[in-house]
Amino acid sequence: MGAGGTPAAPGLILLPRQGGPRLLGRTLLEHLGLSELPPAVTSMSALLGAAGFRPRSSDRSVWERDGYAVLAGEEALEDGARLLWTFPVRWDAESVRQHVKYLGLASHDLRGSLANIRSYAALLLNGRSPLEPKVKRGLETILRNADRSLSFAQDFFDASRADLGSLPCEPERQSLLPLLDAAVERQRAAATAANVALVLDVDPVVGLPDVAVDGARIQHAVESFIQYQLARAQAGEVIQLRVRPAPPHVRVEVRRDGVPLTDEDASAVFLREERAFREKKLEDPLRVYLARQEVEAHGGGVGVETDRGGSTLFLTLFLAPPAELGPPASMQA
Repeated sequence: MGAGGTPAAPGLILLPRQGGPRLLGRTLLEHLGLSELPPAVTSMSALLGAAGFRPRSSDRSVWERDGYAVLAGEEALEDGARLLWTFPVRWDAESVRQHVKYLGLASHDLRGSLANIRSYAALLLNGRSPLEPKVKRGLETILRNADRSLSFAQDFFDASRADLGSLPCEPERQSLLPLLDAAVERQRAAATAANVALVLDVDPVVGLPDVAVDGARIQHAVESFIQYQLARAQAGEVIQLRVRPAPPHVRVEVRRDGVPLTDEDASAVFLREERAFREKKLEDPLRVYLARQEVEAHGGGVGVETDRGGSTLFLTLFLAPPAELGPPASMQA
């Protein structure tokens, strides 16, 4: 908030396709504590780095310097230009705790009501009571919509917590294979219904390197990538889930062989608000945005690649360090 309780204004820089950056007012300089723009501003990360800011490990959209934090990002414009923006954030611990507590209360109330609706619909559909076909179809619709709303609510509150740098994560050492296999199986029915082949291209005999991750978070991120590709797949296309170890990282790819994404779509995959306004829907933009937050909370990264044969969404994670071996049995007491 600004003086007198008014909302703080964002700081803005326009990077046109041709020519130098254009500062839209001096608010951004005030946010970053600068008297003038550094030379050769080409991206928000370069600008913030030159100003002495470093990304917060739990949320790459938050940058800090000496206890002061700003939200920062880039938006692609229709003419190919980019708009860089900053926004000051109060990140004192008490404020964050209060916001997280509030989100917890809101999540409990909303998801509790939806869960009750789902439970009663499922109870009526358990087959113990005869139902007219029209009533049964109505209950099945209620059940599907309740599941969809519960999933959206969970993603919304998780993304809101991540925006505060408080996304719950409980990493543990584990293999990627069970997580990827579970992600594929959960999306198998949707792929079959769309007449799209969904393939986990991993040799179970060779196995995969271990990672230290919150399994539920990474599985959600992978499923989000699969759902994004499924929504754009044509009948007969193939979606492959592949893994490419490249120490100290491992790269997980969700590749769709078919019509590639346009440059505009590829540049906006992880932009929550831009996609929501453009596509007139919230669920998939929020889900993929949260996937990025989940991966970045583990110190990893995400990206998009396109070629003539299709499009690939990928995430990278750090490999777990080699397991420490205990002393030989002959040395043990």
